[in-house]
Amino acid sequence: MPGAVQHLRKKGYATLPDIYSPVEVAALLETIEAAEATSSNFRRSQDVFAIRNLLGEIPQLREQLLTPRLREVLAALFPNATPHLTKAIYFDKPAGSNWLVAWHQDVMISVDRRLNLLGYGPWSSKGDEVTVRPPHAILESIITLRLHLDDCDETNGALRVVPGSHRHGVILNEEHSSYTPQAVTCPVPAGGLMLMQPLTLHASNRSTSPHPRRVIHLEFSTAELPNGLQWRERLELHPTKERHSEPARNLAC
Repeated sequence: MPGAVQHLRKKGYATLPDIYSPVEVAALLETIEAAEATSSNFRRSQDVFAIRNLLGEIPQLREQLLTPRLREVLAALFPNATPHLTKAIYFDKPAGSNWLVAWHQDVMISVDRRLNLLGYGPWSSKGDEVTVRPPHAILESIITLRLHLDDCDETNGALRVVPGSHRHGVILNEEHSSYTPQAVTCPVPAGGLMLMQPLTLHASNRSTSPHPRRVIHLEFSTAELPNGLQWRERLELHPTKERHSEPARNLAC
């Protein structure tokens, strides 16, 4: 675990296999597939199926996700304070999907309202969702954990990342091409996690495989927003009884 944390800090990403067992992965998929897709947060097309505000829509996933192994990972990533969940999304990239994600950084956060705050902006609103680009310190406080529910490699949409790009702040779109020649692909086995800093430049290619790529995207932070502004999906991680589990193995792609 320390090796993966160090790699994340230095390179902006890392992977950890075997955080969830096949049984736990199957239970997560069963819960997701049984959910009633009636809300506007369920978005389905030929090339992608996504559920935004995942734990708000399917609250029973919370205990299934917050396993002792995941809590061990979070304790290693946030050694000085217990983080809160700030965002949860489910992505399903079906076999042969033409959906791709261009090079970008995750620079916007979802909040509960719009306020006039120094260092916050631009703002964006879509429906009842308000997003804003916060100051650099807030973005640096966030760590993304992508739980892969299927084996994922370059054929079915594994993320490509630019090592160390998180250390360059917000990179202008027209400057991406000067960074992307250094990109690497990060395969992740089912039940594994990909860890990422939001400012890490990343992309996802179209799928050329008959296999799906289903991912639960979780963002955590210990940061508090100013003047009463709140993370829109904020969820506290309450302590739980410790149970023995094997230490997570390290693998940095």
